[in-house]
Amino acid sequence: MTEQELIYTLALQHVPKIGDITAKKLISHCGSGEAVFKEKKQNLLKIEGIGTIVINELFETNHLNAAEGELNFIKNNNISYWYFTDYLYPEKLKHCIDGPILLFYSGNINLRNQNIISVVGTRKITTQGISFCENLIETLTPYNPIIVSGFAYGTDITAQKGAVKNNLQTIGCLAHGLNQIYPKAHKKYVHDIEKNGGFMTDFWSSDVFDRNNFLKRNRIIAGLSEATVVIESAEKGGSLVTVEIANSYNREVFAVPGRTTDSQSVGCNNLIKHQKAHLLSNPLDVPYMLNWNLETDKKPSVQKKLFVKLDDFEKVIYNYLKENNKQQLDVIALNCNMPTFKVASLLLNMELKGVIRPLPGKQFEII
Repeated sequence: MTEQELIYTLALQHVPKIGDITAKKLISHCGSGEAVFKEKKQNLLKIEGIGTIVINELFETNHLNAAEGELNFIKNNNISYWYFTDYLYPEKLKHCIDGPILLFYSGNINLRNQNIISVVGTRKITTQGISFCENLIETLTPYNPIIVSGFAYGTDITAQKGAVKNNLQTIGCLAHGLNQIYPKAHKKYVHDIEKNGGFMTDFWSSDVFDRNNFLKRNRIIAGLSEATVVIESAEKGGSLVTVEIANSYNREVFAVPGRTTDSQSVGCNNLIKHQKAHLLSNPLDVPYMLNWNLETDKKPSVQKKLFVKLDDFEKVIYNYLKENNKQQLDVIALNCNMPTFKVASLLLNMELKGVIRPLPGKQFEII
């Protein structure tokens, strides 16, 4: 994208009555952001959903002036950006109708061919929630996922610190421009996150910090990833908004259940009860449901590890598969006299130990 085209695209993004959906419609019709501003008003009025109020606002001169100011900020601070049609623009976000036309980022982010999940939840995370979150990140490390969150207090920073600890990429989606960090107490984490990951936003450096920004930011958290995991949530909260957005994008959602008496589990329990999220009791449920494969599965040959220690339940499954060759999950559960969900979890453990491998059609066999 040329500098001139970037200015016009920024100007289009600056128009308050034009959101990302309308902006994409205008760009699609005219060919580019610059072409939108150079198109005749009467032709723009022929576009469905574009009225005189929007057109009059579009041609206010302050938008181009503001765009030039933001361009200077981008250049002076080495800010990177993606245009929504760029090859490197986040693939999953491309499929979101309201994905940003311009997405700004800092750090060292590589989204190509990566497993990506968002981890969200209450800012008042409990010790149990912290423990589950840390265990989740550590357990998923062999799958090398990117951990996306909002860099806020509580669940967000717990997940992102866990990613850094396990040398995973992590992305903080901000509700403000890249000229500031909120909360200020988290400035100490910026270097480590940008070293292996970074920050994203569609807000400008000149945008006023507002709590409503968090709701707009949540669509990026939900849109970047293939699944959203809710660790803990009260009956109401921003993470539940992220879930609603993720559901609207037809993305998977997982929620960690808790006791009915725990205030920070009410939101998660309700999501599960109303079938808006999968119950997440074992971290390995995530790669199983998302059909992730370990890097070792991609090698030409996989050899069984010697002297692998199996628990009693895993031994039952192992012996059954040894006698009956490859079998489907439901068949294994039936013949081993175990619940399907338990067998699914055990099979994942055994896969990680290198003694079985998954096959198409939810079948498994001994390596």
